[in-house]
Amino acid sequence: MSENGHKILLIEDDERLSKLIKKGLEENGFEVFPVYDGEMALKLFDNEHFDLIITDLILPKMNGLDICKAIRKNASKVPIIMLTALGTTDDKLDGFDAGADDYLVKPFDFRELHARIKTLLKRAKSESKKSNSAIIKYADLAVDTFQKKAFRQGVELQLTPKEYKLLAFLVNNPERVLSREEIAKKVWGLDFDTGTNFIDVYINYLRKKVDKPFDFPLIHTRTGMGFILQQS
Repeated sequence: MSENGHKILLIEDDERLSKLIKKGLEENGFEVFPVYDGEMALKLFDNEHFDLIITDLILPKMNGLDICKAIRKNASKVPIIMLTALGTTDDKLDGFDAGADDYLVKPFDFRELHARIKTLLKRAKSESKKSNSAIIKYADLAVDTFQKKAFRQGVELQLTPKEYKLLAFLVNNPERVLSREEIAKKVWGLDFDTGTNFIDVYINYLRKKVDKPFDFPLIHTRTGMGFILQQS
Protein backbone atom coordinates (compact mmCIF):
# COMPACT_ATOMS: atom_id res chain seq x y z
CA MET A 1 0.00 0.00 0.00
CA SER A 2 1.55 3.31 -1.07
CA GLU A 3 1.60 6.35 1.20
CA ASN A 4 2.22 8.71 -1.75
CA GLY A 5 5.91 9.20 -1.01
CA HIS A 6 5.56 11.13 2.24
CA LYS A 7 9.00 12.03 3.56
CA ILE A 8 9.80 11.06 7.15
CA LEU A 9 12.81 12.17 9.18
CA LEU A 10 13.73 9.30 11.53
CA ILE A 11 15.96 10.28 14.48
CA GLU A 12 17.06 7.13 16.32
CA ASP A 13 20.56 6.32 17.60
CA ASP A 14 19.92 2.56 17.88
CA GLU A 15 21.07 1.59 14.39
CA ARG A 16 19.36 -1.81 14.46
CA LEU A 17 16.01 -0.35 15.47
CA SER A 18 16.40 2.48 12.98
CA LYS A 19 16.91 -0.01 10.13
CA LEU A 20 13.85 -2.02 11.20
CA ILE A 21 11.63 1.07 11.32
CA LYS A 22 13.01 2.34 8.01
CA LYS A 23 12.35 -1.02 6.34
CA GLY A 24 8.78 -1.19 7.63
CA LEU A 25 7.97 2.37 6.57
CA GLU A 26 9.53 1.97 3.12
CA GLU A 27 7.47 -1.18 2.59
CA ASN A 28 4.42 1.04 3.14
CA GLY A 29 5.53 3.62 0.56
CA PHE A 30 7.24 6.21 2.78
CA GLU A 31 10.55 7.84 1.95
CA VAL A 32 12.68 7.63 5.12
CA PHE A 33 15.75 9.69 6.06
CA PRO A 34 17.48 8.14 9.10
CA VAL A 35 19.90 10.13 11.29
CA TYR A 36 21.57 9.11 14.54
CA ASP A 37 22.08 12.32 16.52
CA GLY A 38 20.16 15.53 17.25
CA GLU A 39 22.49 18.03 15.64
CA MET A 40 22.55 16.17 12.32
CA ALA A 41 18.76 15.90 12.47
CA LEU A 42 18.31 19.67 12.71
CA LYS A 43 20.82 20.29 9.91
CA LEU A 44 18.91 17.91 7.64
CA PHE A 45 15.56 19.40 8.70
CA ASP A 46 16.80 22.89 7.76
CA ASN A 47 17.68 21.73 4.26
CA GLU A 48 14.84 19.36 3.40
CA HIS A 49 11.05 19.34 3.54
CA PHE A 50 9.59 16.57 5.70
CA ASP A 51 5.98 15.54 6.15
CA LEU A 52 6.57 13.97 9.57
CA ILE A 53 9.32 13.43 12.16
CA ILE A 54 9.91 10.44 14.42
CA THR A 55 12.42 11.06 17.18
CA ASP A 56 13.85 9.24 20.16
CA LEU A 57 14.14 11.20 23.39
CA ILE A 58 17.66 10.28 24.53
CA LEU A 59 20.07 11.05 21.68
CA PRO A 60 23.71 12.05 21.20
CA LYS A 61 24.54 15.78 20.96
CA MET A 62 20.93 17.01 21.32
CA ASN A 63 17.97 15.26 22.94
CA GLY A 64 14.51 14.85 21.49
CA LEU A 65 12.96 17.57 23.65
CA ASP A 66 15.42 20.18 22.40
CA ILE A 67 14.88 19.03 18.82
CA CYS A 68 11.12 19.57 19.19
CA LYS A 69 11.60 22.98 20.79
CA ALA A 70 13.99 24.09 18.04
CA ILE A 71 11.56 23.01 15.32
CA ARG A 72 8.56 24.67 16.97
CA LYS A 73 10.57 27.85 17.63
CA ASN A 74 10.75 28.28 13.87
CA ALA A 75 6.94 28.00 13.69
CA SER A 76 7.04 24.68 11.86
CA LYS A 77 3.84 22.64 12.19
CA VAL A 78 5.36 19.37 10.95
CA PRO A 79 3.87 16.45 12.94
CA ILE A 80 6.31 14.98 15.48
CA ILE A 81 6.09 11.55 17.11
CA MET A 82 8.30 10.78 20.10
CA LEU A 83 9.35 7.13 20.16
CA THR A 84 11.14 6.35 23.41
CA ALA A 85 11.56 3.92 26.29
CA LEU A 86 10.71 6.69 28.77
CA GLY A 87 7.03 6.21 29.47
CA THR A 88 6.03 7.92 32.72
CA THR A 89 3.29 10.57 32.76
CA ASP A 90 5.94 13.25 33.42
CA ASP A 91 7.97 12.06 30.42
CA LYS A 92 4.90 12.31 28.20
CA LEU A 93 3.97 15.74 29.51
CA ASP A 94 7.52 16.98 28.86
CA GLY A 95 7.29 15.66 25.30
CA PHE A 96 3.94 17.29 24.61
CA ASP A 97 5.10 20.57 26.18
CA ALA A 98 8.14 20.56 23.89
CA GLY A 99 5.84 20.35 20.88
CA ALA A 100 5.40 16.64 20.14
CA ASP A 101 2.05 15.65 18.61
CA ASP A 102 2.17 12.03 19.74
CA TYR A 103 4.16 9.81 22.09
CA LEU A 104 4.75 6.09 21.66
CA VAL A 105 6.60 4.02 24.25
CA LYS A 106 9.11 1.29 23.37
CA PRO A 107 8.73 -1.60 22.91
CA PHE A 108 5.96 -0.95 20.40
CA ASP A 109 3.98 -2.69 17.70
CA PHE A 110 4.91 -1.38 14.24
CA ARG A 111 1.27 -1.48 13.22
CA GLU A 112 0.45 1.04 15.94
CA LEU A 113 3.27 3.33 14.82
CA HIS A 114 2.00 3.10 11.24
CA ALA A 115 -1.57 3.88 12.34
CA ARG A 116 -0.45 6.93 14.32
CA ILE A 117 1.61 8.20 11.38
CA LYS A 118 -1.42 7.94 9.08
CA THR A 119 -3.61 9.74 11.63
CA LEU A 120 -1.17 12.64 12.00
CA LEU A 121 -0.66 13.00 8.26
CA LYS A 122 -4.42 13.02 7.71
CA ARG A 123 -4.85 15.66 10.41
CA ALA A 124 -2.07 17.81 8.95
CA LYS A 125 -3.68 17.62 5.51
CA SER A 126 -7.07 18.58 6.93
CA GLU A 127 -5.65 21.53 8.87
CA SER A 128 -3.81 22.84 5.81
CA LYS A 129 -7.14 23.12 3.98
CA LYS A 130 -8.80 25.22 6.67
CA SER A 131 -9.20 28.95 6.40
CA ASN A 132 -6.05 30.87 7.31
CA SER A 133 -7.96 33.64 9.04
CA ALA A 134 -10.40 31.82 11.31
CA ILE A 135 -10.89 33.35 14.75
CA ILE A 136 -13.13 31.46 17.15
CA LYS A 137 -14.67 33.38 20.05
CA TYR A 138 -16.44 32.46 23.25
CA ALA A 139 -17.26 35.00 25.97
CA ASP A 140 -14.12 37.17 26.24
CA LEU A 141 -11.90 34.41 24.86
CA ALA A 142 -10.60 34.39 21.27
CA VAL A 143 -8.55 31.75 19.46
CA ASP A 144 -6.74 32.57 16.22
CA THR A 145 -6.45 29.21 14.44
CA PHE A 146 -4.10 30.57 11.78
CA GLN A 147 -1.49 32.15 14.03
CA LYS A 148 -2.08 29.51 16.73
CA LYS A 149 -2.61 32.16 19.41
CA ALA A 150 -5.22 32.72 22.10
CA PHE A 151 -6.40 35.87 23.83
CA ARG A 152 -8.61 36.71 26.79
CA GLN A 153 -9.87 40.26 27.25
CA GLY A 154 -7.41 41.17 24.52
CA VAL A 155 -4.43 39.81 26.46
CA GLU A 156 -2.39 37.14 24.67
CA LEU A 157 -2.15 33.88 26.62
CA GLN A 158 1.31 32.31 26.68
CA LEU A 159 0.45 28.70 25.85
CA THR A 160 2.54 25.67 24.97
CA PRO A 161 1.61 23.92 21.68
CA LYS A 162 -0.39 21.23 23.47
CA GLU A 163 -2.12 23.73 25.79
CA TYR A 164 -3.15 25.65 22.68
CA LYS A 165 -4.59 22.51 21.05
CA LEU A 166 -6.54 21.68 24.19
CA LEU A 167 -7.95 25.20 24.49
CA ALA A 168 -8.85 25.28 20.80
CA PHE A 169 -10.76 22.02 21.25
CA LEU A 170 -12.66 23.45 24.23
CA VAL A 171 -13.50 26.65 22.33
CA ASN A 172 -14.74 24.62 19.37
CA ASN A 173 -17.07 22.73 21.73
CA PRO A 174 -18.39 25.35 24.19
CA GLU A 175 -21.06 24.56 26.77
CA ARG A 176 -20.70 20.84 26.15
CA VAL A 177 -19.28 18.37 28.68
CA LEU A 178 -16.17 16.74 27.18
CA SER A 179 -15.04 13.45 28.67
CA ARG A 180 -11.40 12.65 29.32
CA GLU A 181 -11.67 9.90 26.72
CA GLU A 182 -12.89 12.30 24.03
CA ILE A 183 -10.22 14.89 24.88
CA ALA A 184 -7.46 12.28 24.77
CA LYS A 185 -8.67 11.02 21.39
CA LYS A 186 -9.32 14.38 19.72
CA VAL A 187 -6.41 16.43 21.12
CA TRP A 188 -3.70 13.81 21.56
CA GLY A 189 -4.90 11.12 19.16
CA LEU A 190 -4.61 8.61 22.02
CA ASP A 191 -6.84 6.13 23.79
CA PHE A 192 -7.28 7.41 27.34
CA ASP A 193 -5.42 5.42 29.99
CA THR A 194 -7.43 5.57 33.21
CA GLY A 195 -4.22 4.96 35.13
CA THR A 196 -2.85 8.37 34.19
CA ASN A 197 -3.97 11.90 35.00
CA PHE A 198 -2.34 13.85 32.19
CA ILE A 199 -5.68 15.32 31.00
CA ASP A 200 -6.31 16.76 34.46
CA VAL A 201 -2.74 18.07 34.59
CA TYR A 202 -3.22 19.97 31.33
CA ILE A 203 -6.61 21.31 32.38
CA ASN A 204 -4.93 22.69 35.51
CA TYR A 205 -2.19 24.25 33.37
CA LEU A 206 -4.87 25.96 31.27
CA ARG A 207 -6.81 27.20 34.29
CA LYS A 208 -3.73 28.96 35.62
CA LYS A 209 -3.41 30.88 32.34
CA VAL A 210 -7.00 31.17 31.08
CA ASP A 211 -8.95 31.59 34.34
CA LYS A 212 -6.80 32.60 37.30
CA PRO A 213 -5.64 36.05 36.06
CA PHE A 214 -9.17 37.10 35.06
CA ASP A 215 -12.47 38.03 36.68
CA PHE A 216 -14.34 34.75 36.28
CA PRO A 217 -13.51 31.15 35.30
CA LEU A 218 -14.47 29.58 31.98
CA ILE A 219 -13.17 26.03 32.45
CA HIS A 220 -15.26 23.91 34.82
CA THR A 221 -15.13 20.32 36.05
CA ARG A 222 -18.18 18.07 35.90
CA THR A 223 -17.45 15.41 38.49
CA GLY A 224 -17.46 11.93 37.03
CA MET A 225 -18.09 13.25 33.51
CA GLY A 226 -15.32 15.56 32.34
CA PHE A 227 -14.85 19.26 31.63
CA ILE A 228 -16.86 22.08 30.10
CA LEU A 229 -16.09 25.57 28.75
CA GLN A 230 -18.91 27.71 30.08
CA GLN A 231 -19.51 31.27 31.21
CA SER A 232 -21.08 30.94 34.67
